[in-house]
Amino acid sequence: MKENLQRNSDQKEKDDQKAKDEIQSLRTRVKQLESSDLTRQQDIIKQNKKNEKIEENVKHLIHKTEDLGNRSRRDNLRIIGLPEDHDKRKSLDIILEEIIQENCPEILEQEGKVEIERIHRSPPVFNPQLTTPRNVIAKFKNNQIKEQVLQAAKKKPFRYHGNMVRITQDLSASTLKDQKAWNMIFRKARELGLQPRIKYPSKLTIFLQGKVWSFKTTEEFQAFINKRPDLNRKFEVQPQNSRESSKGN
Repeated sequence: MKENLQRNSDQKEKDDQKAKDEIQSLRTRVKQLESSDLTRQQDIIKQNKKNEKIEENVKHLIHKTEDLGNRSRRDNLRIIGLPEDHDKRKSLDIILEEIIQENCPEILEQEGKVEIERIHRSPPVFNPQLTTPRNVIAKFKNNQIKEQVLQAAKKKPFRYHGNMVRITQDLSASTLKDQKAWNMIFRKARELGLQPRIKYPSKLTIFLQGKVWSFKTTEEFQAFINKRPDLNRKFEVQPQNSRESSKGN
């Protein structure tokens, strides 16, 4: 009897010890898994931070490249809407001087002949499938004269032989796209007398309640008017997406 009890007791101790060992083994495994999971999470966080840094650097380089491109165009004007047939009869530099003579002759009276370093259609190759004339890019030797022409073109529509032509600053395609995103909002703001302006490179400013407000993206502007129900009802404009919608002021 005693021997049976002893055997049972010994077996129970062995079973208990085995259970304890298994529990300890499970605890160790759980800790290992937790440690491994924590390591993976830390690695993911580190990689995400690296990716964010890379993305930030890429955006900075893109912005810097675009800014350099725009600065290289600072002496350029873009002529939009000039029919192609005009430069079949005259050179583009003569046409530009005639445009200035017709729309802001005081510049020629003050400065004399306008010197152009180069002027060309863009793109250079004519595409007969296009329904609109190619733009003309003109690089002025004198930046002051270029600015005078640009300011005159902002004050009134320019015409050439009865055709409406637009004169704008020459900018990179991406900057022009960002500025174009403001078109609907800009027109409505002008109708409402908010004195809208597009600041370089693509920031909108308005004058409201005695203060100048500026917005880098259409989303920022939409959030602004959402807080002003009276103004929001007047606009009723859904903002177009721009490339820098994720950036703040």
